[in-house]
Amino acid sequence: MKYYLAPLEGITTYIYRRAYHQHFAPMDKYFTPFLVPHTKKGFSTKEKNDVMPEHSPGMNLVPQIMSNQADSFLHTVEKLKVYGYEEVNLNLGCPSKTVVSKGRGSGFLADPDGLDRFLDEIFKKCDVKISIKTRIGKDAPEEFVRLLDIYNQYPVEELIIHPRVQKDFYKNQPDLDVFRDAVEGSKIPLCYNGDIFTPESHEEMRREFSQVDTFMLGRGILMNPALLDLIRMREKTDVKKTTDIDVTGWKKEETSRKMQSVDRYKKEIHAFLEQIKCDYLEVGMGEKNTLFKLKELWAYMGQNAPEAKKALKRIRKSQSMADYDSASWEALEDFILF
Repeated sequence: MKYYLAPLEGITTYIYRRAYHQHFAPMDKYFTPFLVPHTKKGFSTKEKNDVMPEHSPGMNLVPQIMSNQADSFLHTVEKLKVYGYEEVNLNLGCPSKTVVSKGRGSGFLADPDGLDRFLDEIFKKCDVKISIKTRIGKDAPEEFVRLLDIYNQYPVEELIIHPRVQKDFYKNQPDLDVFRDAVEGSKIPLCYNGDIFTPESHEEMRREFSQVDTFMLGRGILMNPALLDLIRMREKTDVKKTTDIDVTGWKKEETSRKMQSVDRYKKEIHAFLEQIKCDYLEVGMGEKNTLFKLKELWAYMGQNAPEAKKALKRIRKSQSMADYDSASWEALEDFILF
């Protein structure tokens, strides 16, 4: 099985990715939040920091580009090649209204003819691998029939599918019927993305789509940074279950293992958050802006700590790092791993 970390604008920066990679089960690929092409000769300081290989040691990092203009896309690819990148990812999934209104991200899916011309040009002129992250349409799932037909015409390195349409944003359930059709009809290696929040939900997807061996984790990792560790752990115990004759003994062992893991992972999550905090402060983010970043992470992580209402409220209202630190540790006491 292969696992990727989804790009989330403003959150999975190089500082987040580096801290994650050092504290938890490593991903097979990491993707940068999208780069929007511009006319500057080089990258902005923020963009440069996010794509510099030395800021992502030991990681297989793929820059993501959001564009609906072939020339701009190709120009950005040339800038990325200077840093040694051999693969880029095209964002056709972002559902943000400000993005969609400009015909970018999942907004580009509403113009299949234009998308076809765009892909034709970039694949003719580009000498690096191009993968695509896509939704299944802008307004209706039926749009994906045409979109998949277009994708299948090109040497796409990998097709990462989030089976929702743009207007769903992150509401409603992923359309697994459309993804099933993609599994049957795609000529391109597929990766599934969407609503994997627990080891159990991942296992359900594996059972449902046994042909798929690649998964992208996004909001699930933000909610529980140890999610991939728990998935990997479950994969190992699944193997043990099939070979272990003493089922009763195995169940006792699993319960004991989980109890031991809880305290260890809570300490690891605390160390992970501490590293993010220290790294943002070290690069000059300032206490106020660093607090904002940490509160943003807890907006996701707090969903796994429903009993920590008072501590989460203190995190939201904290005005100093000292206030945040005590409230964060208190919230972790009620954090649910399993």
